[in-house]
Amino acid sequence: MSVAIEVHQVCKYYGSLCALDHVDLKIEAGEFFALLGPNGAGKTTLINTIAGLAITDSGSIHVMGNHVINQYRQARKQLGVVPQELVFDPFFTVRETLKIQSGYYGISNSASWIDEIIDRLGLTDKADVNMRALSGGMKRRVMVAQALVHKPPVIILDEPTAGVDVELRQSLWDFIRQLNIEGHTIVLTTHYLEEAEALCNRVAMLKQGKIIALNSMQDLINNMTVGYSLRLRLQPDSLPSILQDKQIGNHNGFYELKIDAHAQIELILARLREENIQILEMQLLQPDLEDVFVSMMKNSIPEM
Repeated sequence: MSVAIEVHQVCKYYGSLCALDHVDLKIEAGEFFALLGPNGAGKTTLINTIAGLAITDSGSIHVMGNHVINQYRQARKQLGVVPQELVFDPFFTVRETLKIQSGYYGISNSASWIDEIIDRLGLTDKADVNMRALSGGMKRRVMVAQALVHKPPVIILDEPTAGVDVELRQSLWDFIRQLNIEGHTIVLTTHYLEEAEALCNRVAMLKQGKIIALNSMQDLINNMTVGYSLRLRLQPDSLPSILQDKQIGNHNGFYELKIDAHAQIELILARLREENIQILEMQLLQPDLEDVFVSMMKNSIPEM
């Protein structure tokens, strides 16, 4: 499998602030990749360096084998970026905006592809509407369309669903999933961790300019030291003393017990039967990406 994005020992400073600290990252062609981190972690700075919009102080970056500085034109043609900010020209319609964007890449006779993008992003009834008259969610869709007019193999989405309602968000992800199935490499930054968990195969987590975790989504979750927990609502409402050392919470009538392996569930149930305690409700909770994220951000030691 070829490498879509390769970041090697990249450092970026803004005065005394180290925004990126010796970042190493390889994203394979065809991946759906998540780049996560809190505000100020360096995500947007990394995206800007990949797009050639910010110059690194050291290290190198290649997009589809092209150096983002020395081969800027070739690298930029391989890349479509949907920025976090809503940036648009208020004097043009949606269709005119996309035609102008095509021109930046020297593309002519692009009407059929623009019509297809407009249709697939649900912009057909807005195609001839001035950009300033669109809602925030529709403007966000146009920005996605702008990133796709030159058919780039690599697409970076920086908080693409910020401020977008549920219906628009779902249709946008349906389209992005289809692009990934068709072979496009997708890199996503988002604060909606449930989206990243549902969509992405692999994830990197940034903290203070450093990558502190890089793994497949499933392995990151499976390796969580928090483990599983069992939530129980009991009758009578009393937890046997022998199980109290496993208790990690008691909320809304539910006891929450920590378990390290599924085999412990039967031992807990056996103890309850011995005490003639009836289980009214039972839920098995397992760690998710949010648990991983919170744990990683609390841990100051990089984990790879």
